[in-house]
Amino acid sequence: MPEPILVSIAAALAAKGATGLYDLVKRKFAKNPKAIAALEAASAAPEDDKPITALAERLYEAEAEDGEFSEALRAEWDKLPESRVSHGDVHNSVTGTVTGKVVQLRDVHGNINL
Repeated sequence: MPEPILVSIAAALAAKGATGLYDLVKRKFAKNPKAIAALEAASAAPEDDKPITALAERLYEAEAEDGEFSEALRAEWDKLPESRVSHGDVHNSVTGTVTGKVVQLRDVHGNINL
């Protein structure tokens, strides 16, 4: 079972919000068809837990096999705002083109009218 940080990394990879991290993992997985398939499956369904967990397991295996990759993966992760969110914290980010309104909230008590 992969540790929670790898599940968080896998979720970030699936959302493709972390380009440097995604490129690092894609290069590492380039010669491993099963690992590439896991990365692509997670990217195709970023809200689905099963592909995210499968990708986290591939990351766990890659880290166990390659200490340099493990260090590079953790270093790249540490550069991202997502890595600094702890239990109870909120980190909102919007990427891509947004048309319309974006509302980001936390701990709303009462009604919201827009």
